[in-house]
Amino acid sequence: MDQLRSYADDRLINGCIYCGGAAETRDHVPSRILLDAPFPDNLPVVGACWPCNNGFSRDEEYFACLIEAVIAGSTDPDRIKREGVAKILRRSPALRARIETAKSLLDGQIRFAVEPERIKNVLLKLAIGHAAFELSQAFELSQPCGGEPTSLWWRPLGLMTKDEQESYNAGHVVEMCGEVGSRGLQRLLVTQFVVRSTVNSRDDG
Repeated sequence: MDQLRSYADDRLINGCIYCGGAAETRDHVPSRILLDAPFPDNLPVVGACWPCNNGFSRDEEYFACLIEAVIAGSTDPDRIKREGVAKILRRSPALRARIETAKSLLDGQIRFAVEPERIKNVLLKLAIGHAAFELSQAFELSQPCGGEPTSLWWRPLGLMTKDEQESYNAGHVVEMCGEVGSRGLQRLLVTQFVVRSTVNSRDDG
């Protein structure tokens, strides 16, 4: 995806987006552990201090390995399709054992008990990172996005109630438009409609 030219005032967003400290590193959003190589050349990045950037690593590894284990129904690295995740499980038997221990069989289906706090940490990190990157592209909205949102809700699709699924799948026009000045709003395609009559008119005068 092409990135729009940034008109942000970098003086307002020159610190770690997670804690406000010095931005010693650059953090990718989305995290590269959730992607497969070759990575896009223009993968969005935001400023982050070393403790924050490094502090998410273990939870991100857990998150990525959990997703692939759920898809494969196993923590066996040979059954994991993503080679990067398979390598993590091979080099980290403790992580593999932790996820494997959370596996159970219920009504003939394999289920994994998740660690909510670890998933929450990753989702918050991604949300803050994406928000910071998006808002930094609009010169009027250049501002840090640290701090937790007022609400955070997540649940596997298969465990949603019918009402929750309908709400999730429903169109949300206001949310799709995004903040004024954001990259999402800048990308809206404006279409001009021209109305023409299909009936030939004749001047009888």
